[in-house]
Amino acid sequence: MGGHPLGSHSLGPHVVGERVVVRRVLHGRTGPSGGPAFTDVLGVCVSWADGVCVVRRDSDGSGESVTIATADIVSGKPVPPRPSPRHRVPAQEAQLRALALWPGLETRPLGDWLLRHSPATTARRANSVLAMAPSGVADDYAQVLEFYAGRTGRPIAAVLPDSAEDELFRSHGWVVESHDADTHFQLAGVAQVRRALRGARPAEPTGAAELEEHGDLATVRFGDRARGVAAYDRDWVGFRGIEVAPEHRRRGLGLAVMAALLEWGAERGATTAYLQVLGDNEPAVALYERLGFTTHHAYRYLAPPPVAGP
Repeated sequence: MGGHPLGSHSLGPHVVGERVVVRRVLHGRTGPSGGPAFTDVLGVCVSWADGVCVVRRDSDGSGESVTIATADIVSGKPVPPRPSPRHRVPAQEAQLRALALWPGLETRPLGDWLLRHSPATTARRANSVLAMAPSGVADDYAQVLEFYAGRTGRPIAAVLPDSAEDELFRSHGWVVESHDADTHFQLAGVAQVRRALRGARPAEPTGAAELEEHGDLATVRFGDRARGVAAYDRDWVGFRGIEVAPEHRRRGLGLAVMAALLEWGAERGATTAYLQVLGDNEPAVALYERLGFTTHHAYRYLAPPPVAGP
C-alpha cells in the first residue's frame, strides 16, 4: 500500500525542527477492523528529504529516531512543544510549594486536600482549603465546614475552574468568593527571567537594596519606595507582595525588587520562579510574559453566599 500522496497532510520539509505527530501505515499487518494497521509517532522532525521523514521520539522519553517513508504517511501535523518538566507538575503540587511564602501557616491534610489558616493575615491563599484534586475522603465537605467554623467563620475553597471540586462546592450552593478574575499561577526558568530583567532594568540608579533573611524567606526593600517578599523551596523561588509607593511608580523599582529577590533565590539553587497574578490584570500579565512567565494553571476561590441581613 502506498499511503496518501505528499500534500494531503500538513507535513513537509517546513516542519523540520518542529514537534509533530505522524500516522503511518504498518505494512503486512491488519488493524482491528480488518483493514490496514496504523501507528502514531510523536516527536521532533529532524529530517525530511529523499522521500524519508525522520522523527526523534519524545513521547516515551527514549529519544529513539524513527525513519518513515513519506509514501507511508497517512496523516500528520505539527503539535505544541512538549511542556517543560516544571509545567508537568500537578497544580496541587505547585500550590504546595507556594506555601513557603506564608510562614507560620496552620495546615491540616484532608486526604489530598489541605486546610490552611493564618491568624496573621486575611489573605485567601492563607485561609482556604486547597482542593485541586480529589480528596479521597468521604466526608471532606463536612470537615471543611467544621475546620473553618472554629477559625475564620467563613469557609473558602481554592479550586480549578470546571473541575470536579468546583462542581462539588457549587452543588452545595457556593459561589465565586469575589468579583476578582481567576488567579493565574505562572512559572518561568530562573535563568530566563534573570536575562530578561537585566535587559529591562532602568538606567537610573535605584539605590542599594536592603535584604532581610529569615530562613527560606527573604524581604527586599528600597527604603520606603518599594518592597517584596520571596520564598525558596525545593529549587523553586516564589514572589508575593511586590509593592511600589504610588509616587515612585514607573521608574523600574518593581523590577529592581524582583531582580534582587531572584538573585537571592538563584544563590540558593533555585531553577524555577513562580508568581500569581489576577488574569484580568493585563499590564502585569504582559510584563510577566515579557520576563518569560507562562501560566501553569488558573484557579478561583469559592465560598458560601453571604447571609442576607435582617
